[in-house]
Amino acid sequence: MLIYVSGFLTVVLVLNCALLILLVLMQLPKKDAGAGMAFGAGTADALFGAGSGNVMTKVTKWVAGIFLVLSMVLGMLMTHLHPKETGDDLVRNVQQLAAQDRAQAAQQQRPQGFQAQSLQTPATNVPAGAVTAPATPATKPAVPAAAPQVPATSGK
Repeated sequence: MLIYVSGFLTVVLVLNCALLILLVLMQLPKKDAGAGMAFGAGTADALFGAGSGNVMTKVTKWVAGIFLVLSMVLGMLMTHLHPKETGDDLVRNVQQLAAQDRAQAAQQQRPQGFQAQSLQTPATNVPAGAVTAPATPATKPAVPAAAPQVPATSGK
C-alpha cells in the first residue's frame, strides 16, 4: 500500500516541480532586483515585508511550500519502506547481483556440452601471401580383419 502512495506522491511532486519552474520563469524581474539584494538593499524589505505582491507571487509561495511538504513526506515514506538498508548492505547487494550476472553471462556464452578446445594452428615458416594446400585429416590405412593364410610349403 505504501508503494502505491509513494508512487502517486512522486508523480504529484514531479508535476509540482514543473509548475514551480513555469511560475518562476513567468515572473517579471523588478527594477531593484539583482546584486543589491545580497547587500540588504530595498528588495529585502519587499521580499520579507507585509506580503505585498501579485497573485503569481502568492501562488509561487504556495507551490514552493507544497514542494517542501511533499519532499519531506516522500523522504519519510522511503525511510519506512527501506528501514534497514545501509551503505554496507547496499554494497553487498550490488556485489551479489554482479556475481550473479557474471555467472549468467558465462553460462549463456558456453553451450551445453561444449569443451573448451584450442583452435590455434601451429606456427609455420610460410612466407606472407603464399598459397598453401588445405590440410587433410590424417587417416589410418584400412587393415583387413584377418590376414590371408599362406599355405605352408615343404622343402621337398
